[in-house]
Amino acid sequence: MSTVPIPKWNAQGVLPPIDPTGAPTNPSARSPYRTSLVNVVLHFNTTPERAKILEGFLRYREALHGLGLARGFQWLDGSMLENTEILEQRAPKDVDVVTFYYLPAGKTQTDIMTAGMPVLVNTKDQYKVDAYMVELGSPAETLVERSRYWYSMWSHRRNGLWKGYIEVDLDPAGDEAAKKNLAMNAEGAKP
Repeated sequence: MSTVPIPKWNAQGVLPPIDPTGAPTNPSARSPYRTSLVNVVLHFNTTPERAKILEGFLRYREALHGLGLARGFQWLDGSMLENTEILEQRAPKDVDVVTFYYLPAGKTQTDIMTAGMPVLVNTKDQYKVDAYMVELGSPAETLVERSRYWYSMWSHRRNGLWKGYIEVDLDPAGDEAAKKNLAMNAEGAKP
């Protein structure tokens, strides 16, 4: 998967729905921005509160991988992706995540839900992740409906302001590098 840099917050304190530095007809210049986990860590790890959310998100991904969920992608949104420190004079509380995943070979949805109960329940408290799941093996009509729902929910703030969000690959290949960058930045080191 090719990735793009995450655009800077615009004057309204959100990711722009279309990157003003790119051509609007270029899919990589539109939300959701496909990027790497390292880019997410480097871009949003700006306060201790944000670092805790990122650490929880990486632990959540590790738990999903432990269930065998490694193929697919995740959409990230919520206060973590907004400049809430300026917009609302508060730190973000969590990151919103929709995981679009393929079932592992030989596993059913019931297998994943049964094994995943400790992982999939109470994710806000465990990981600072407001988590949702969409199986990519669902019928096409269901996938279109769920994608339409999430796009309509995440492309605007509650006040109607258009905004962007991010997509990362579910593959665990980049997780260790993201963890190392998070740890280095927590210690004040430059990546």
